[in-house]
Amino acid sequence: MGELKEVGDGVWVRQSEWVWSNSVVVRGEDGLVVIDPGINGSELDQLADDVDGLGIPVVAGFSTHPHWDHLLWHPRFGDVPRYATPGCAHLAGQARERARAMAEQSAPGIPLDLVALLTPLPADGGPVPGEIIEHRAHAVGHAALLLADRGVLVVGDMLSDVLIPLFDVRQDDQISAYETALDRLEKAAAHVDVVIPGHGAVARGPEVTARLTADRAYLAALRQGAEPDDARLASADWLSAPHRSNVEQARGQ
Repeated sequence: MGELKEVGDGVWVRQSEWVWSNSVVVRGEDGLVVIDPGINGSELDQLADDVDGLGIPVVAGFSTHPHWDHLLWHPRFGDVPRYATPGCAHLAGQARERARAMAEQSAPGIPLDLVALLTPLPADGGPVPGEIIEHRAHAVGHAALLLADRGVLVVGDMLSDVLIPLFDVRQDDQISAYETALDRLEKAAAHVDVVIPGHGAVARGPEVTARLTADRAYLAALRQGAEPDDARLASADWLSAPHRSNVEQARGQ
């Protein structure tokens, strides 16, 4: 896992070795908000060390969406509320046992009793700064966080340079959902200098446009019934299975 790096005013990122997962720390008015921390126990310990080094208390957590690798926590971050959109919090509660089982299998050393304990975000955002951008792509209740005053957009599992769009089997018409989400994220990205994906490298400037273009090309190919010419498919063998699932879902629309 890399170092905690400041990528914007009061916004830090630390990357895990597991699928290039990014833990994000944001300074709010009352303290720090830890977003999608992960992945295994030793990395969470290192992240807690880095957070302690900032000398600012953690006042909340935030999960961008209800997949297990975005539902983790560590007692050293404190017994504080961990927020998500209402849809995300509801589904995480329903799927908690499955999330715990997947975390136990893939993320050794994490506190399983703290997996998926989420609270719906209040209408005023509570201690979570910025603007929540919710959409239907990838997962129920998926949210991005626009920190326009910092020039940063945290996008969860969107706009990745290492992952293709990954459809949610629980929701229909994911191609349209992704297209709508990309349009909303493009508008938000026009106000920032830095985009932080849940997995992969932090994007700046032309890199953001390139990722929007790559995702739209992938979706267009599926809509046309063609095989996408996407370099990300060749970068990891395990992506072939979710890609086939995407193809099947697209054919069924």
